[in-house]
Order: sequence, then C-alpha cells, then structure tokens
Amino acid sequence: MSFQAYLDNIQAKTGKSPDQFRKWGKDRGFSTAAGLAAGVKVGAIVAALKDEFGLGHGHAMAIVALLKGKKS
Repeated sequence: MSFQAYLDNIQAKTGKSPDQFRKWGKDRGFSTAAGLAAGVKVGAIVAALKDEFGLGHGHAMAIVALLKGKKS
C-alpha cells in the first residue's frame, strides 16, 4: 500500500486530512514545522493516535511519518 493510500484510508476513517493531523501534532507538542519536537517519543504519538482516533499501528505510524515531514 502506498503512503498516499494510507493517508486516504485514515481520512476516510477519521474525517481528518493530513493538514489537520499536522495541526493536531503541533497543538499537542508532538511536532514542529521542522519535524518531531525534541524529546518526543514515537510511542507516545502512536498511543495518542490509537486512543483518540482508533487508528491501528500501521496507520498511526503513517501519521508519525507525516509529522516527521514526509510529504503527502
């Protein structure tokens, strides 16, 4: 599955676009414009995505990649 397909599936499930997840990451202090915020652990982001949006591990990791700066 391509990265874009992951993002499309995530948007279908959550109703949130990649830009909305970027804002979510910044609002929670997980990321900055340059990537992940200093000291943030990937596991904390994954746990928050699973808890708040019901994402599985693979889809949560796709959002982590997005927050790290991967282009959609």
